[in-house]
Amino acid sequence: MAKSQQTWNKKDREQKKQKKKKAKEQRKEERKANATTADSENMIAYVDEYGNLTSTPPDPAKKIKISAENIVISVPKRETLEATDVIRNGIVTYFNDSKGYGFIRDTETQESIFTHINEHIDSIKENDRVTFQIERGQKGFNAVKVKLAT
Repeated sequence: MAKSQQTWNKKDREQKKQKKKKAKEQRKEERKANATTADSENMIAYVDEYGNLTSTPPDPAKKIKISAENIVISVPKRETLEATDVIRNGIVTYFNDSKGYGFIRDTETQESIFTHINEHIDSIKENDRVTFQIERGQKGFNAVKVKLAT
């Protein structure tokens, strides 16, 4: 007598597959039976003056005319420091003596400005109050004529 090629596990898995398939078909039929016709009246949503979605159309009396030229699409550019001979004040936030560079935080704009030891008049260290001028460098503004504030 030959043994059956179908084991109990195989039969069980096949029955589970059939159950899932029937359940899926049944859910599909229920969705078709309960489906409401989607007319365009029920699908329209409006935005009020505060940006909230509503089902009522906007009041034409509250309509504001906006010209296309007044619409700004991008973020406005940050105002950059102008390279002038104005003496600025700042605090040295970082300075590496061995490498000869550091950063000064401008007290007016709170911007961090690079400084190199070749541009110093006085010797500086971290947390010193300094006065300096700025000039445009290759990668941004550099502090020049750096000296200790009195």
